[in-house]
Amino acid sequence: MTRELNIIGLLGMGLILVTLGFAAMRENDRREAVALEQREEAVVMATTLYAENCVICHGSQGEGIAANPPLNSEGVREMDETTLYNTIARGRYGTIMAAFSAEEGGIFTSQQIEALMVLIQYGSWGYVAEVVDAMGLTPPEMVTIDVSEEVLTSISALPDGDALGAGLTLYADHCVACHGANLEGTAIAPALTPATRNYLDMTRIINEGVTGTLMASWDKTFTDEEVNTLITFITRWQEIQFAGIELPTIEVPTIDMSPAAIAEGQRLYSLLCTQCHGTQGYGTPLAPALNNQVFLADTPNAAIQQIIAGGVSGTAMPAWAGYLSEANIAAITAFIRSWEPNAPPIVTP
Repeated sequence: MTRELNIIGLLGMGLILVTLGFAAMRENDRREAVALEQREEAVVMATTLYAENCVICHGSQGEGIAANPPLNSEGVREMDETTLYNTIARGRYGTIMAAFSAEEGGIFTSQQIEALMVLIQYGSWGYVAEVVDAMGLTPPEMVTIDVSEEVLTSISALPDGDALGAGLTLYADHCVACHGANLEGTAIAPALTPATRNYLDMTRIINEGVTGTLMASWDKTFTDEEVNTLITFITRWQEIQFAGIELPTIEVPTIDMSPAAIAEGQRLYSLLCTQCHGTQGYGTPLAPALNNQVFLADTPNAAIQQIIAGGVSGTAMPAWAGYLSEANIAAITAFIRSWEPNAPPIVTP
């Protein structure tokens, strides 16, 4: 009898353990489901924040734009949480990465920063790109040029041709938008030929950027070897030209100057630009005049668009491409350009 009771007791104990095991499994499943739901909610919230505040620097798919690093990378996804949080919250010294935490003078709460961390670590960048596109906030494509195999072959025949070709490729992908297809310069950046600076100055400018201009810091994008090849290409450009090698001309899309486009540009300018540049574009102590022949004659539409989109580091001019669509930027450019026929020679705020 005692033996039978012992067996029944063991069976009862086993049944209890099995029941508890199933309950624990269900609880784990429930917790995982809740965690997944919270993660999805965080990604949805963070995607809107990203589209409105981060896309102009890091791209609609986290691919990084110009000197700004990609977020869609193993290195960033696997970054320890404290470092990732502090990067968003406090920014990064010596870069255009601002402090976004409200405690640091930014606009994000700690919950929003944590949501952005979840997006970076677990989100789908394809989904982010779709949302950014639906919001009309996809950044304008960077101006680049395609270097043909024929050009690369011609350059490879020159002394140290491989380094020249590597420098040319970097220049074509990252520099032509501001410095021109053939290093001739534009209204927003100086010509690079002939190279008038020494090697150390050029290295410093590429790595550190130039405050108050569109020249960003590239030290997080280019390796030391890439900086060397880029400088080699720039300093030997005249030699390349003498060899009969030229890069393709950049074709810039025309701006819609219709009355409707100009009216839309005027509306946007009134909302966003008058506080700094004045209601008639004559400037204020905060920002220079735009409505004058000097600025309008020397600054092509592409340059105006790039300044609006990318801002100017070290000044009060923000990057508007995170808030405005490409069509919005083109409309503001059309409105500014419409001043040209009647613009005064020069205006001092």
